[in-house]
Amino acid sequence: MKSMTRPIPEPKPASPGAPRVLIVVLDGAGVGALPDASRYGDQGADTLGHLLRGEPSLELPHLFSLGLGEILGLETQQPLLPGCHGRLAPRSPGKDTTSGHWELAGVVLDRPFPVYPRGFPPEVMEPFERAVGKKALGNKPASGTEIIQELGAAHLESGRPIVYTSADSVFQIAAHEEVVPREQLYQWCRIAREILQGPHAVGRVIARPFVGSPGQFRRTGGRRDFSLSPPAPTILDRAREAGFPVAVTGKVADIFNHRGISRQEPGSGNEETAASLFRLVEELESGLIWATFGDFDTLYGHRNDRRGFAAALERFDEHLSCLLERLREEDLLIITADHGCDPQHPGTDHTREYVPLMATGRRFRNRVDLGTGSSLADVGAGAARWLGLDPPPQGSSFLDYADLG
Repeated sequence: MKSMTRPIPEPKPASPGAPRVLIVVLDGAGVGALPDASRYGDQGADTLGHLLRGEPSLELPHLFSLGLGEILGLETQQPLLPGCHGRLAPRSPGKDTTSGHWELAGVVLDRPFPVYPRGFPPEVMEPFERAVGKKALGNKPASGTEIIQELGAAHLESGRPIVYTSADSVFQIAAHEEVVPREQLYQWCRIAREILQGPHAVGRVIARPFVGSPGQFRRTGGRRDFSLSPPAPTILDRAREAGFPVAVTGKVADIFNHRGISRQEPGSGNEETAASLFRLVEELESGLIWATFGDFDTLYGHRNDRRGFAAALERFDEHLSCLLERLREEDLLIITADHGCDPQHPGTDHTREYVPLMATGRRFRNRVDLGTGSSLADVGAGAARWLGLDPPPQGSSFLDYADLG
């Protein structure tokens, strides 16, 4: 499975300077079920393992050069670049985007966000409906693409918001852009976010605008996530407080409620995220750059689209080739994930899995197999060490095992 290669501009020469960390998250790219996966109905899940075994023609030479084959136990002849590889076990309960990203950044939760398999209770819906002046449609777990086909016509006729959730801790509001302008939809989400506190503090309230006509509705790029703020400082906060630039793309700013961030670039899909990432790599001389590639999860994992996931992963590997060329002397590149979203596992929800950890940079002298780390917070701890920050309270720096020049 070889995707079309696009022309890539020549990289700037690598140059020494202040330290810089690049964190790249492949949303939903898990590497095998956790020991407690059966509690979540996820026994046997293995997002990337199933993908690579199900698509034998898939070509990922650059991910394999960073140790992906070794993490998955696959035989490969791909030469390995200097660096570290292993897998990380989330300590936070659940399997959602918010807790996964927060743990990567150094905040481990002791309880899961609430979920609503039977829809939201009256103490949530009644104040929301009073505030927006309309009764909601839906109020049930559903696929986002399916519920707008089911209820979109009724929404067009009534203007009533479509409210739904999933196995994740989310309160999602869908509305047609010709009926409810985006800014009004975002205001409805802010209202919901104010209501959803305390015992109903869901991880995210998500705006889901769509367009089209009955039978042909489609979601647009106007999605916005309204998250809680992390309950403790993250690596973003700590880097920013130390005076480093902190730049993000993808949905990172929303997930951290825009805290600890000095620059945000657009990233509504993988291609836009890649373009923003390359722009940041060219323009920022130091600090922390965090990019989350969300299409793996949103477009393919949740829709059980194995081939789409595979093609997107192959396209990312092409981007990775260009990213590796652009690494400077004091750069640390970390590639990881926040949870699993196995398109071959029954259902359409996230899956409770280990995540990969692949790190490289020009200062590494050899490649180290890290085995299994006990927390996603090891990513934040490694980033802190590279930037010269004090060790965070959560996580252990994987750089302690590396041979650095």
